Formats: sequence, structure tokens, C-alpha cells
Amino acid sequence: MPVNSFENYPMSWKPRMPDADQTLYLAIAEQLEKDIESGILLPGTKLPPQRELADYLDINVSTISRAFKVCEKKGLLSGTVGSGTFVAYDASAKPYLSPEYDAPRLIEMGSVFPEATPQEEANTLLRKILLEKDFGKLFQYGRPEGVLWQKEAAVKLISKAGYDTAAEMLLPASGGQNAIAAILAGLFKPGDRIGTDPITYPGFKTAAKMLGVQLVPVRQENGEISEEGLIYAVRNEKIKGIYIMPDYQNPTTHMMSEEGRKMIARVAREHNLIVIEDGIHSLLNEHPQKAVAAYAPEQTLYIASLSKTVAPGLRLAYIATPEKYRSALSGALYNINLSLSPFLLELASRMMASKDAEKLIETHRRLTRKRSRIINKYLGGYSVLGSDECIFRWLLLPEGFTGEHFEKLAHDAGVSVYAAERFAVGKAKPPAAVRLAVAAPDSEEELVKALKILGKILSRTEL
Repeated sequence: MPVNSFENYPMSWKPRMPDADQTLYLAIAEQLEKDIESGILLPGTKLPPQRELADYLDINVSTISRAFKVCEKKGLLSGTVGSGTFVAYDASAKPYLSPEYDAPRLIEMGSVFPEATPQEEANTLLRKILLEKDFGKLFQYGRPEGVLWQKEAAVKLISKAGYDTAAEMLLPASGGQNAIAAILAGLFKPGDRIGTDPITYPGFKTAAKMLGVQLVPVRQENGEISEEGLIYAVRNEKIKGIYIMPDYQNPTTHMMSEEGRKMIARVAREHNLIVIEDGIHSLLNEHPQKAVAAYAPEQTLYIASLSKTVAPGLRLAYIATPEKYRSALSGALYNINLSLSPFLLELASRMMASKDAEKLIETHRRLTRKRSRIINKYLGGYSVLGSDECIFRWLLLPEGFTGEHFEKLAHDAGVSVYAAERFAVGKAKPPAAVRLAVAAPDSEEELVKALKILGKILSRTEL
């Protein structure tokens, strides 16, 4: 220890000196991780300056820097230029959002998917395909990028989401999450930084963490990324790209303004940013705005997916990619997938070409509107954000609740919801809020039961 004992010195974290037989920076990183996981260091805690910690342990500051870097790559810390290093708000949150199938007593309002429908259109197409003489070919290897008519069908559907693209720009993927992983693997390398909303889609977070890509929360105004915040992130945080979900942003339900879309496109062109535009919910909007990709097609990778708008089992997405990214992205998709299921690709493409997909989207809109009216009725006294066409809503909690606290109370009472902490990026403190999946309950009766339970928790009434 140095001459200064630090006994009465205010420090948010006072690690112990590791044993001599341990690699020093790894041992400090392990100690830091354990203290975060155990709750000794709470989310949002500002850690002492690296030089101060080095002085406290009487070691080189570079050792502390290496330890912090290990924890940053694991998503446990968030460091910003001029602000210091903080324990990430999502450091202890569950990153994966999937139903608890082993908990049948729970009413599912956490995981987001469209309401189950009879799928008569798909059934009719399946019966027709089964009777065709070359049906067996659909169980062989397919062409990795599909065929022209399939892409042309996708182009027509994507135009309904606000983006006019071309067949030669499209690359198929096994769903939106698969597309995200391929983009990160093909166009970014470990240590690269990508800007996001301070509250963002967890699937993007988990893919970035797996591939060693660091996420940087970008400052907002009026619920969306601001020009000042984006330029600051480019210049000071050295971000290489930006991830956005302009329509029904998950989880806040925010619809990006036309000015915000144009601004992102302009800044991306000026600073050569890669824009990853996730259009997974855009087809839900009956009157969509233009996609960011429409303003900057040469900088934007646009993802269109069928899972949230047509059927979760149709694991098909298309990436509209600029020519300059096509080779790297095509290689990443090939290495991840080899090829898509020809059977699934054929079925999904026929649904798009016949406009059956559009019929199903309209059915989901109608059913979602009906369920949203039920939510508006039972939670009418609270702030519940989101359009009636959105398959999830964002409940802002009254004073005295945190998202994590409310999620636990709801879980214990038999309802699964997801807290804002699961969606937080870095040191950005999440709001007291939870996401409600509109279509997840098995029936309207089950939805009403769940909403009554949530209402009692909100009003602090005995359950």
C-alpha cells in the first residue's frame, strides 16, 4: 500500500490486492465482476478514477486500465470521455427475453409476438405445395441468396413499410436476429463501437456482446437521438455505426420524426457511419413514414422481417444492403447459415407474392387494436405509451416503483412483464417503466386477468 492509507478516503470501490500467483489485471477484473454481481457495486455507481485505484493498490495505472477493459467488453462497465467509468445499468439484468415455458401459471406479457391466428392462408399454400411434383426439391440445399422472383416479392412488401428498394440489393437471412448477427460479424470487429438509443432492443445487445462490439448510448431529445448527441458520439466515442428502430421502437414504442430520420441520414453520410435500420415493426404501421434508408441508401443496411408482422414461425428476413457492404455481408450470412431452408423460403415468398402476407398483417393490426383498447380501459389512469397498432406498450410507472421492482412484483403475482433495466445501454439510467406485450396472452380473457393484477400492483391494492 502507498503511504496514504485511504482509511478515511471516500471511494466507491476499494478492491483488495490479489494474491501474488494471480495475473494482476485479470484478478482485479474478476473481483470487480463479482462485486457487481453480488450487489456490492450497484448499477449506475461511478467508479474511482483509474489513477486513484492504482495509487490505492500501489500498482501501475495500466493494470487498472486493462482490468476495466475486460469488464467493459463483458458489458459490465460504461466509460465515456470526460465523465468517468460507471457500472452499467443493465449489468445485472437478464439479457434474454423469452417466455418461461416451465412456468405455466404465468400469464405471458413479456415476450413480444403477434396474436395467434388460424393461418388459413399458410395452410392453403402448404397443401398446394405438397401436391406439386417437384416438392422434394425443397428438402435439398437451396441457393444462399434465393431466386429473383422471391426477392421481387419481398421488394413489393418492403415498399409497404416505407422503403423502395431493388431485388439486387436484397440478401435473405433466417430472421431479424440472424440478420443483426450477420451484420455485426461481417462489417464490425471486436472493439468497434456502435451508437444506440439509451434504451434499446436486447437482441441487439446480446449479439454485440457475443461478438465483442461495444454499444454507446447516444443522447436524446424528445425521445429520439439528437443531432448534437450523435455528432458527439462520432467525434468523442468514435462510433463506427448506429443501430436504430424508427418505427415502434422496442421497447419505448416511439415513432421517429421525419426530421430525425433525415438528420441521421445526413450525419451518416457526412461521417461515413454505417446505419443499421431495424424495420421489424414497420409493416404494422398502416401509413408508414419513409425509412432512413430512403434518405441514405448508400450508408444504410435495412432489415425487413416477417416474424413480428406475419408469423413468428416464418423465420425469414431480408437485408437491403449497399453494394459496398454486399460481399462482406454475404460471406457472413453464408458462414452463419450456409443456406436458408428452401421450404421455408418458398412458403414465405409465395405468401408475399400472393399478398396473403398483407392479409395476415391486416388481421394482426385489427386484433392488436382490439387488445390495445382493452389495455387502455384497464390501465386508463396510467401513462401507457404506444399506438393501438403496436404489439407492445410502454408503461411508465408511478413514483415509488422501479422497473425491476415492478417486474418482480408482477412475476410473483402471476404475470410476466419486462423491466426497463433489461433494455438499458451503459450508464444511461433507465426510466421507471415496463414493456407489456399486447398479443402474448392466450386470450382476451387472460389479458383482462393480467391487467387486473397489474392494476392492483400499481394502486398498491392487496392481491
